Amino acid sequence: MTDVVTPGAIAPAATKKVRRDIGIKRRYASERRFQAYGLAAICFGLLFLFLLLWSVVGKGYTAFQQTMITVPVEFSEQIIDPDNVRAQNPGKLMTANYPVVARNAVAKALGVSLDDRTSLRAVNAMISDSIRTQLRDLVVADPGIIGTTRTVALLASGDLDSVVKGQVDVSVNEQNRRISDQQLGWVKQLTEAGQLGKHFNTGIFFNGASSRPEAAGVGVALIGSFYMMLIVLVLSLPIGVAASIYLEEFAPKNRLTDLIEVNINNLAAVPSIVYGLLGLSVFINFMGFPRSASLVGGLVLTLMTLPTIIIATRAALKAVPPSIRAAALGLGASKMQTIFHHVLPLAMPGILTGTIIGLAHALGETAPLLLIGMVAFVANYPTTPMDPSTALPVQIYMWANEAERAFVERTSGAIIILLMFLIVMNVGAILLRRRFERRW
Repeated sequence: MTDVVTPGAIAPAATKKVRRDIGIKRRYASERRFQAYGLAAICFGLLFLFLLLWSVVGKGYTAFQQTMITVPVEFSEQIIDPDNVRAQNPGKLMTANYPVVARNAVAKALGVSLDDRTSLRAVNAMISDSIRTQLRDLVVADPGIIGTTRTVALLASGDLDSVVKGQVDVSVNEQNRRISDQQLGWVKQLTEAGQLGKHFNTGIFFNGASSRPEAAGVGVALIGSFYMMLIVLVLSLPIGVAASIYLEEFAPKNRLTDLIEVNINNLAAVPSIVYGLLGLSVFINFMGFPRSASLVGGLVLTLMTLPTIIIATRAALKAVPPSIRAAALGLGASKMQTIFHHVLPLAMPGILTGTIIGLAHALGETAPLLLIGMVAFVANYPTTPMDPSTALPVQIYMWANEAERAFVERTSGAIIILLMFLIVMNVGAILLRRRFERRW
């Protein structure tokens, strides 16, 4: 006899299938929403990064150009050495009135009479005060040019440079801008004659600190940062690697080592300004090291970088398979030989990556350097790590506080230089990892 299946017997199974299908669709929809949220977050972050870079580059690219006035300069002996005593007193060439030499050259190119004092003051305002150093170096290097005429590209003033770069609205009333209508006419005259134009600004890379924005550069800051990074590398890499090897390979697992590990992890999260306070109290007040010296900055940044290198090195050591250690020990190698001949070379890519990232982090630090006095006005290159110096991020901080309008582009230009160094260091870390990394 055939069994009759009632509709009520099928309903529960069909209902379960429908519910299962609805649940699967909901999970798929939830997964798609999560992917959309993640993609939106990435796009949102990239948008802000693009806006940041656009703002910095838009304001700073002009810092790599500088307005110059190229005119024939008469190195008049009546102005530079009227008494003709340079043979007996070479120091006379260091104190000559070179701004007058430059002013007369520009005035002659503009057709301005040397008896018109009002116009001469306006001409003088178009030339940078640092022209004294520029012409002095030319004369000291070759005293034979005294009494001759040479074509020289003279550094224009910061106000004139801003006008040429279009950073000043010249349509406003003359009383509301720092350059007069007469000077604007001279700018047009020199431009049409091909004697005024923008040149690549090498001074931003080689000049030291200056109160005049057109003559300011990051040369001293670059040297100071180089000294500090060298000190950090020489101290933090061997100390960090040695500490990591001991903690990972030799130290017994007890409460003391657990406490050390916890403190190392905590030190990596300590605000950098705390390290500045430590450096101020220990290296300067207690040990008597000079303020604003690269040595003190390097020691402070070493303390700050050590936890990062130790954590990265321990992670690299852990990534080496235990079979490598077992094979080396099984063949008769000692514990020391196993570590230094087999484990450490295999972990080196990760160690180098962590070191470079730590150095890049230290290169961009400002707060600890402010506390140890590296905000000094330093115009001369430091010859040793004990000499007064500054660092690139501190130089950016100092320029950002200047009132002169032209320092705005100098600040953004220095940020671009710092970003380029950081990009190169991070790309180097990525390339080292890809070049030497081994996948197990």
